[in-house]
Amino acid sequence: MKVAKLYKFNDIRIEDIPIPKINSRQALVKVKACGICSGDVMPWYIEKKAPLVLGHEICGEILKIGDSIKQEIPLREGDRVFVHHHAPCMDCFYCKRGDYVQCRTWKESKIYPGGIAEYILLPEIILKNDTLKIPEHISCEEGAMVEPVACVVKSLKRANIKKGDVVLIAGLGIMGQLHVMLAKEFGAKTVIGADMVDFRLKKALEAGADFVIDIKHENINEKINKITDGIMAQSVIVGPGDAEIIKSYLQTVSKGGTLLIFTPTPPDQKICFSINDIYFQDITITTSYSCGPEDTKKALDLISNKKIDFNLLITHKFTIEDTVKAYEITAKAEDSLKCIVTF
Repeated sequence: MKVAKLYKFNDIRIEDIPIPKINSRQALVKVKACGICSGDVMPWYIEKKAPLVLGHEICGEILKIGDSIKQEIPLREGDRVFVHHHAPCMDCFYCKRGDYVQCRTWKESKIYPGGIAEYILLPEIILKNDTLKIPEHISCEEGAMVEPVACVVKSLKRANIKKGDVVLIAGLGIMGQLHVMLAKEFGAKTVIGADMVDFRLKKALEAGADFVIDIKHENINEKINKITDGIMAQSVIVGPGDAEIIKSYLQTVSKGGTLLIFTPTPPDQKICFSINDIYFQDITITTSYSCGPEDTKKALDLISNKKIDFNLLITHKFTIEDTVKAYEITAKAEDSLKCIVTF
């Protein structure tokens, strides 16, 4: 079977490897669609994992389920499924608190060999704890979006949005656009998007943003001040993984508001700010890393109920042979949102 394997940021090769052989407690899935994640195009983040088969935003069809696990799961051969690339044990200290991404099993579990492959092997833990059957009215391309939507679901839950709040979303790539589309589902009254790419600013308005701010030409603090009559934004979700950018958005947070860091920064980057200011303005700084089974179920529900306009979001589709092109377009972050490899 064919796979897309990354050796370095600018070195992706289409290679042939054997189709995985499953044991009695695993499953074999024929991949139908796999998205290119924005995390896949962060050199510092992806190269430390190299060499690896790219891709983790997966929808496929179950071809074979191991004999000894068939009766323990609701899934059947022939089902179209969303597959999460990690799954928690559901029984440890962290899982019982809902902190699934801190579960040791979640961190250690994985699909083989990776999402941009013609076939993948699912271990028992993923098959049982975070593989979901896709309804007939959802396409495979939409099914591949469950994981990124789930990451946004978790983010919006952690952003402390109260009914009637102003939400500012900094960075309007695919994840920013999903935040724009879903923020009002979580209580926002006013949604503001900020970016410097004209294509993405226009897309955000189509996605439901009430205002957009072109940070190349406009002062973000002055604009937020004007839009909110000086109160500023109650929830500020920062997409770019850069410490200085994250710090700059602290000024846009209202008293009693929340700044959410959606993307990691390189390990050597640090932020310095006044604790005094944060304390007396009662500002919360929080993060949102990946997602768990509760989030993927909610994401599938939102997708199933047509809360997301994928015609707006999925801008490019490629075959596995053109994975390099899909990767390059995603990395450029210009006139594109979501690139998906289809099989």
